[in-house]
Amino acid sequence: MFRRAGINRWSKLLALCLLLAGLHQLAAAGLIQAKAKLAPVLIERAWGQSLKLDGAPVKPWPWADTWPVARLAVPVLAVDLPVLAGDSGNVLAFGPGHALASAVPGSPGLTVIGGHRDTHFAFLENLPAGALVQLELPTGELRNYRAETLAVVNAEHNSLPLQSAAGESLLLVTCYPFGALRVGGPLRYVVHLVPHQSDLAAALRPG
Repeated sequence: MFRRAGINRWSKLLALCLLLAGLHQLAAAGLIQAKAKLAPVLIERAWGQSLKLDGAPVKPWPWADTWPVARLAVPVLAVDLPVLAGDSGNVLAFGPGHALASAVPGSPGLTVIGGHRDTHFAFLENLPAGALVQLELPTGELRNYRAETLAVVNAEHNSLPLQSAAGESLLLVTCYPFGALRVGGPLRYVVHLVPHQSDLAAALRPG
């Protein structure tokens, strides 16, 4: 009788532990979903504040290790995305990221922006050569680029350039192939963009 009572107590304890574990998993899943919905709102608010402060960096939340540094738009594909500082895994989970070793967006040199192929940069699969791509800077200035070349690069054999001496240009990078189930492969889809003719003429016009 005592043995049966002990077994019953252990069974109830085990059931309680399983219930608590299940509730913990549900809470964790709910927290992830809440973050996924709240983060874009906070990033948008931070970008708006940065524009009002003439480009001063504004973190979307106090402990964030990134902040919006530009806004990327592709009118032909109805794409409109904030670009965040840095390109670590944590940053790319929230949006495309600017490689800090490359040129500051909108400045002379090569600016490199990376994103995930299955989320924010999935649109690159449908980006046509010659398409107009716009980059809004924190100061409110709008820079126009044209997609000059689209190529697949093996990162094991060719390193991506982070600097360029040939004026201003933009590089959009994502993993390849699109829709692949395996992650971490060496292939990269690279779009090289140059200033649109109107912007280039303005840059060359004497002051």
